[in-house]
Amino acid sequence: MKKITFLFSILTITLAIIFLGTGATENPVSDKAIKEKIKENYHVYAVPLPDSMDFSGETVPLEFPDVREKLDKELLINMYWQSNTLLKIKRTAKYFPVIEPILQKNGIPDDFKYLALAESGLDHVVSPAGAKGIWQFMPKTARRYGLTVNQDIDERYHLEKSTQAACQYFKDAYKKFGSWTLVAAAYNRGMQGLEKAIADQKENNYYKLYLNPETARYLYRILALKEIISHWEDYGFHIRKEDLYTFPRFTTVSVSAPVESWPEFARHYGISYGQLRYLNPWIRSYSYENKNKDTLILKIPLFD
Repeated sequence: MKKITFLFSILTITLAIIFLGTGATENPVSDKAIKEKIKENYHVYAVPLPDSMDFSGETVPLEFPDVREKLDKELLINMYWQSNTLLKIKRTAKYFPVIEPILQKNGIPDDFKYLALAESGLDHVVSPAGAKGIWQFMPKTARRYGLTVNQDIDERYHLEKSTQAACQYFKDAYKKFGSWTLVAAAYNRGMQGLEKAIADQKENNYYKLYLNPETARYLYRILALKEIISHWEDYGFHIRKEDLYTFPRFTTVSVSAPVESWPEFARHYGISYGQLRYLNPWIRSYSYENKNKDTLILKIPLFD
């Protein structure tokens, strides 16, 4: 909300400059006049809540006042932080087509793609705690679910493999909790932490549980993103097809031997090291020892 307040302050200053013009000193405009102009020309609307919502087929109890208030907060934040939400919309066109079939293959509800959006904004961010990648895996959890994490390779940045690892986590959590809503909450809180909250409170409905602040708002962030991304035109976003992000065309090559120099490897294929890393962000160094004699599948971009 601090960012929204900051944006409104910038707007006020901008409008004042426009009204004052270059002759501001000679013809000062009063605070009252500026406020009247803002009222006349700038309109901020409350967001009507949907009549009904669900997460992965599980109904959101919008009849609860606290549920409505929490959802309203996240809708307002994401609707009026326009630059951030606009970037999210653009990235969904790039990443969702890769994520969706992996979720489907694993029997995971399609709504979990919005969990990835809430986790990272579909960007390769690093959390203060050290979680990385689109799905924000911590190193220990990543390795538990089969991802390689070392100084040369970090598959938390591998879109397909990290999505598969996330699916396995979701399946394990669903066996434990029997609710996709609680599975999403467990992804944020951790299975043990959520289990303890359920046991202490003798309540297994996410919307009735008292949880730590981050997990308490987690599902509402996902729901707000789902609503806005699914109906972005209704929320005032204007985006042309050519504005959306996409991956470049690429071919794949297999690498089974150590690589002494990734920059030299890239030049062999007529690309730069940066272009190689763009499609293979899980490469984390300039070389690859391949101590385990693994086979890597690399994407080589094809630029027109």
